[in-house]
Amino acid sequence: MSPTTPQGLTRLAFGGDYNPEQWPEDVWQEDVRLMREAGVTLVSVGIFSWALLEPEPGRYDFGWLDRVLDLLHAHGVRVDLGTPTVAPPAWFYRAHPDALPVTADGVRLAYGSRAAICHSSPAYREAAVRITTELARRYASHPALALWHVHNEYGVPVSACYCDGCAAHFRRWLDATYGSVEAVNEAWGTAFWGQRYGTYEEILPPRTTPTAGNPAQKLDYRRFADATIRENFRAERDVLHALSPGIPVTTNFMTALSQCDALDYWAWGREVDLVTNDHYLITDGRRTHVNLAMAADLTRSVAGGAPWLLLEHSTSGVNWQPRNPAKRPGEMARNSLAHVARGSEGAMFFQWRQSRRGAEKFHSAMVPHGGTDTRIWREVVELGAGIGALEEIRGTRTVPDVAMLWDWQSWWAQRLEWRPNEAHDARERADSFYETLYDRHLTVDFAHPEADLSAYPLVVVPALYLMTEAAGRNLREYVENGGTLVVSYFSGIVDEHDAVHPGAYPGALRDVLGLTVDEWSPLLDHQRVGLTGPGGAVLTGDVWTEFVRPRGAETVWTYADGPAAGGPAVTRHRLGRGTAWYVSTRLDAASLDAIVAAACEDAGVPGRAALPRDVEVVRRAGAHGHYVFVLNHTGEEAKVPLDGAGTELLTGDATTGTLTVPAGAVRVVRLAG
Repeated sequence: MSPTTPQGLTRLAFGGDYNPEQWPEDVWQEDVRLMREAGVTLVSVGIFSWALLEPEPGRYDFGWLDRVLDLLHAHGVRVDLGTPTVAPPAWFYRAHPDALPVTADGVRLAYGSRAAICHSSPAYREAAVRITTELARRYASHPALALWHVHNEYGVPVSACYCDGCAAHFRRWLDATYGSVEAVNEAWGTAFWGQRYGTYEEILPPRTTPTAGNPAQKLDYRRFADATIRENFRAERDVLHALSPGIPVTTNFMTALSQCDALDYWAWGREVDLVTNDHYLITDGRRTHVNLAMAADLTRSVAGGAPWLLLEHSTSGVNWQPRNPAKRPGEMARNSLAHVARGSEGAMFFQWRQSRRGAEKFHSAMVPHGGTDTRIWREVVELGAGIGALEEIRGTRTVPDVAMLWDWQSWWAQRLEWRPNEAHDARERADSFYETLYDRHLTVDFAHPEADLSAYPLVVVPALYLMTEAAGRNLREYVENGGTLVVSYFSGIVDEHDAVHPGAYPGALRDVLGLTVDEWSPLLDHQRVGLTGPGGAVLTGDVWTEFVRPRGAETVWTYADGPAAGGPAVTRHRLGRGTAWYVSTRLDAASLDAIVAAACEDAGVPGRAALPRDVEVVRRAGAHGHYVFVLNHTGEEAKVPLDGAGTELLTGDATTGTLTVPAGAVRVVRLAG
């Protein structure tokens, strides 16, 4: 088995993507001098360098890379060495134009960007394995090598190709998956609209059609595309494992960005030796630090709770959003340490030195265009010292409080055409439930619907439309054995083929929730409904209502108005030793918090709502100590109670029962005992 941590790295990882090929060699000397000044321990090299490493088919030029790796080693910097297979050279596409991807509309994309790849192309796979083999043979024993980095951000920006080569590959995948055309017809429900297939040769990718296509076919094509990309990763990984044993292999995920959800990271997490992630703040008006926490929690969960690594984020603004604001003073460190709090073994950036040319020249970097006489550089140096002071937390694990179910395949299914209300957004519900838990200062693990949930007193299920029968049984057993479950509307509706579960809604969840739903009644834009409950408490919902019929569940909140007026809106079902809550409308933030508060009380989850809003308190623990991270995202000083005395690692100060955290600052306390 390969190691799961970067080899030879004795401190937390700190550094970024290093692209020396963009600069004259005299700049390299300045780079390594500044890396030492900043406390850099690890850099990623060679990710986009295929055209330089193999300038012509079969002719290699490793001289410049030899000099770079030797220089980094001489200055004590470890290397995450990339296989450059995200950016094939121009000569490759000239020889193999059919390796360029085709859209569902039949347009073949052109060379001149990145990741323009048909992953079904045999020529691409052969060329990728060849350059990976040459790199592994040359650098397997290089003393700077700490980690192999395959490709870059798989699935971005092209997640699927619809060419004839993919059509043939899709048919082979279907045969391997189902065994017969008859089984495909059954899974896809092709009796509808007369879509039945007589042979595999009649089946095409789900290209653009006059109206909505077959949803089960589209869902399977997402699975096929994901599996095909993963096959190419495995081909490179296996070469590296064989030729470079003892060095872990990774590829950088993008777990929580809704724009980058083409991969099933539950499956990918089992393929890498070390889970790594890229995260960028989405500046859409929401509290960006909440999405950051969600991304870190999700990445840790994909890693099975084990330490992982933040491989990319930004020192300040990015360049690819409609508006790209700079990070405020102190925000870079706060963002970085928030990832560390939630399990990352360091903080890496894109990139080391800001590019002068190319599409990302306005993306911030550790060394900005303005050089070292800049706020960004001063904060980079300060952060490097802070990361160095946290060396002792390596190997500890973040301590979770509750769990949320998450399934990329369910998201894929929910985003297909013709659902009851296009205003319903499953990802919005996941974000909202997460934000509610975050504001109650609860650390969240994410879990696959069929995973063991017994360790969690509370499990939240936000709009999980696709749910297998096995997942339904899993949730029933969880509640029967004493767990507390909270389920939002439009969950448990279809099986893995997007076929509605037999019987009344909510399908796979009827038994555990103790109810059926006769009918949905989605609301029009700007419609609101009121809910009345215990003690006259009033909640507010929109987007969705349902006609709920309790079958063992008790009604806790009732629709005061709207289509289902007088009927149950929020229910609670005692089953075995546990309790299952159901929420049949989209609640606003305050209303959702009221439900989660009641569920937390059922679950015995400790109340921390009295802690200041936007002040994160996260714990890491291991054999040698317990650590409390406190991140103050507010503009005011915060006081946070601690479980005893300790030592603050960033300042060296002793702490007692209360920790004072300045506005915008981070404190990390090693608790005594």
